Amino acid sequence: MSTSQQADPLIGRLVDGRYRVRARIARGGMATVYVATDLRLERRVALKVMHGHLSDDTVFQSRFIQEARSAARLSDPHVVNVFDQGQDGEMAYLVMEYLPGITLRELLREHRRLTVDQTLTIMDAILSGLAAAHRAGIVHRDVKPENVLLAEDGRIKIGDFGLARATTANTASGAQLMGTIAYLAPELVTRGTADARSDIYSLGIMLYEMLTGEQPYKGEQPMQIAYQHATDSVPRPSAKNPSVPEQLDELVLWSTEREPDDRPLDAAAMLERLRAVEKELGLAPQVARAVSVGITSPASAAESRELTKVLPQTAALPPVPTEEPDNAARLRARTRRRTARGAWILVIVLLLAGGAGFTGWYFGSGPGSMVSVPDVSGRSFADAEALLAQQQLIAQQQDVNDREIPAGTTLGSDPDPGSRLDKDTVVTVLVSAGPATHQIPSLAGLSFDEARSVMEQAFVGVGDPERQFTDAADGTVLSASIIPRSGGDAFDCTGGCTVYEGDASAFVTSLGPIPDVTGDSQSRAQNALEEVGLDSSVTEEYSNSVASGNVIRMGDRDGGGNWRPGDTVPLTVSIGPKPVEIPGNIVGMSIREAVTTLQGLGFEVNAGIDDGTLPLGFKYWDIYKVRSTNPKAGTTAPQGSTITITPTL
Repeated sequence: MSTSQQADPLIGRLVDGRYRVRARIARGGMATVYVATDLRLERRVALKVMHGHLSDDTVFQSRFIQEARSAARLSDPHVVNVFDQGQDGEMAYLVMEYLPGITLRELLREHRRLTVDQTLTIMDAILSGLAAAHRAGIVHRDVKPENVLLAEDGRIKIGDFGLARATTANTASGAQLMGTIAYLAPELVTRGTADARSDIYSLGIMLYEMLTGEQPYKGEQPMQIAYQHATDSVPRPSAKNPSVPEQLDELVLWSTEREPDDRPLDAAAMLERLRAVEKELGLAPQVARAVSVGITSPASAAESRELTKVLPQTAALPPVPTEEPDNAARLRARTRRRTARGAWILVIVLLLAGGAGFTGWYFGSGPGSMVSVPDVSGRSFADAEALLAQQQLIAQQQDVNDREIPAGTTLGSDPDPGSRLDKDTVVTVLVSAGPATHQIPSLAGLSFDEARSVMEQAFVGVGDPERQFTDAADGTVLSASIIPRSGGDAFDCTGGCTVYEGDASAFVTSLGPIPDVTGDSQSRAQNALEEVGLDSSVTEEYSNSVASGNVIRMGDRDGGGNWRPGDTVPLTVSIGPKPVEIPGNIVGMSIREAVTTLQGLGFEVNAGIDDGTLPLGFKYWDIYKVRSTNPKAGTTAPQGSTITITPTL
């Protein structure tokens, strides 16, 4: 007996006055399994004891009892029998059928992938047992190779109905998806619901794994695998293993359809198709369907097989004599019987000795001495270390950056959960160190595409930029800021900064210069501004230099800064020169006085006066008077227009 067996306080204990615990044979996250002797019925049984730290958890207790009730309702040669369930003080336990052998997981680990014959044999048995469960209204919810037992006497059984539920109670907790992620049906990922067709999906994944030696979906994080279950289609096994016949390809694809309605209705429907495939391929499963072997030790099944090889050679009885033999004949017959009995005893002793030696090797230094790596993800390192210590494994922390998992939370282990290791082996526990940091260079003057590429390489989110009109080229980065993933105020990163993966960024980029519409007509100017996303407002103004209807000037942005799409640009539009009244008293003034007055009002005076060609000449301007003007005195005329003076002669 190993040190760990001796240290277990349950070894040798009498549970509930009936079950004598002999040895520990397995340990999981919820319970430990022992081989024990039922003193009342004198038979070996498997005793499944719930871990003490879960005894106060009513949810775990109810699941533990549910396993007993679910499995006890089933009577099928391919389902592990549950004999009893009880409570001894604070210890809850189940009593189950004891089956020396290995699990399908161990077989796959040893052979990687199975032959078509082996696969059909195992699937036929599993589907038979699961069909009985589905007929009883029970959904297993955790179909995987670890829960398929391959007994030494050839029997194949499915067990561990600890997650089973009645088909009418098919909703899972919103915070927890039941079952193992590698075999999880898409509806459990997307909706948290399960029925018999969810078991069918898990069987399809397991069938793929038996035929190819690997699972169809892989990923560093469990949610990556779950996402593939929900969005991808399982490939044909023949793509990995060309020896897989098309019929099994189709069975895998049918059973792993993403929509439950497209799969077989239940295990019975899938079993019917499997047996049709067996006939098409001319193969028959080699399933031990009804075997009754009294088990007295872990090696007794192997001994029974050896005995069945010997018995047929000596089982023929001698012919019955027709006459009563004499005393000498009786003595010779009795001597022969004693000799034969002695030979049989010798054979049995040798077999028992060999079996005991094999058992000692198996559990001492062989495969039976190895322990399974538990799933340590989603915990603190201290909790993961304690969980590994329960399996006599040593935890070693390794920090890794992760953008999703909070710092200090475990991501998983190396080797992966389920791997079998020698005791006292070091297991690397991967612990999130939170998101990694990156140094961002100066972004000013880069194009937005270049700046976005820099951010995306640092796993920083990039949204649509704010756009402004500037003299810089279209798309040039004007400024950049970082919004921390942990909250808090944004900070400037235009000239470079340090960011965390998962942060977000905000950019301001140039739209190029705003169109210059000075001198354009009002309609043309407004259209040009609308094309770049700007509105406009119009005020009118007299202008001697800009034609009526054209833009005199563009105003400044309200509040200053760069123009942005949606802003309103103020335009000043010319309505031509300002009208000015021709003084009524201009008539009667001297020519010189009239010219001075009209020019002072912004008018031009007829050229004849300017160049002195009026009658009598320029020297008479002070003598002659204005008789009339054109336009007439007292009317208005635009500034800059010409007024013609008619003098008195």
